[in-house]
Amino acid sequence: MTRAYSGGRDPTRSMALLWQSRERPSRGPKPGLSVEAIVQAAIRVADTEGLAALSMRRVADELGVGTMSLYRYVPNKSVLLDVMMDTVIGEALTADEPPGGWRARLEASAREELAFLRRHPWMLQVAVGRPILGPNELAAVERQLAVVADLGLSEHEMMGVVALVDGYVRGMAQQFVDADQAAQRTGVSDEQFWTAVASGLEAAVREDRFPLLWKASTAGVFDPAGDEMFLFEFGLQRVLDGIEALVEARATSAR
Repeated sequence: MTRAYSGGRDPTRSMALLWQSRERPSRGPKPGLSVEAIVQAAIRVADTEGLAALSMRRVADELGVGTMSLYRYVPNKSVLLDVMMDTVIGEALTADEPPGGWRARLEASAREELAFLRRHPWMLQVAVGRPILGPNELAAVERQLAVVADLGLSEHEMMGVVALVDGYVRGMAQQFVDADQAAQRTGVSDEQFWTAVASGLEAAVREDRFPLLWKASTAGVFDPAGDEMFLFEFGLQRVLDGIEALVEARATSAR
C-alpha cells in the first residue's frame, strides 16, 4: 500500500501555501489556472484512482495543461498533498452542527467522519503523526473541542477525547475501505466472499472443537447479509461510555 507523509521534507512551503494569499502568478501559460483548480483536480484523481496514481503529471493531464505549468502554483507533490488534505477536511465544516448534548454530537461527528473517509479513502494512506494544521484542519479540531469544552475536563483530557474518537473512527474506516477496495479489485463482493468462506468452514467449526465460535456462528454473527455497521456502532458506544465515565468522575470530584 502506498504510504505518504504530511509535511514532507519542507513543511514551511506547505504552511505558506495554506495560510498565505494564493495569488495567480504574474506570468502563466493558461489563464484561469489556480491553486484551487489544481487541488480539485488532484482530489478527483486520488478519489477515483487512488494515491498511487497521484503525480504532478497526472494532475496536469486531468487539467489539460503541461506539467511544468503546475509548478508556478504548487512547488511539488508533497505540498500539493498537504493542501488537498486541508481542502477535503473543509467539507465537514459546511455541515450544520448536530443537535443534542455532547454525546449525541460526538456520535454524529463520528458517523460523518466515517462517511468522509469512505468518500476519500486515500486520506487513510497519509500518515498524520506530523500534521501540517492548515486553516480547515484547525477549524475542525476547534469545532470538536467545543463539543466537550463544558464538561469539566482539562485541556489535555479534551484533546485526548477528540483524539480517541478520531482514532477509533480511522481504525474502523480502514477496515471498511479495505473491504470496499477488495470487492472492487477482485470482482468478488463481500457477500460472495463470506458465503464461500462459511461454506468451507461449516464442517470445521464444530461445537466440540470451537464451542464459542460455533455458538457465534449459529447466532448469525458471521452472516454475510448482516449489518456491516453493527461493529462500528457497538464500538462507538463503548468509546463514548468510557468518555461519559470520565466526565462523571470529574463532576464527582468537583463537588
